[in-house]
Amino acid sequence: MRINVIGKHMEVTPAIRAHAEAKAAKLLKHYDGVQLITVRVEEEPHHKGFHAEAVADVEKHDDFVGNAKGPDLFAAIDEACDKA
Repeated sequence: MRINVIGKHMEVTPAIRAHAEAKAAKLLKHYDGVQLITVRVEEEPHHKGFHAEAVADVEKHDDFVGNAKGPDLFAAIDEACDKA
């Protein structure tokens, strides 16, 4: 199982990558058919906040997707992974 962390309009620091990978790894407890998890983080300069999206590619099912927006990037990552 692989976890990708992708940043748009921002650089993904080691702290962001470690936090996103730790939260995304918790999805394995709920569904064992996960093949790939992609966490996309984006800075929205016009809205002065962040957007996080977690997409879990799973076997024999549609992808699980969670989206979250907020002023705190780490809280947005937590919420997106919880929704997925």
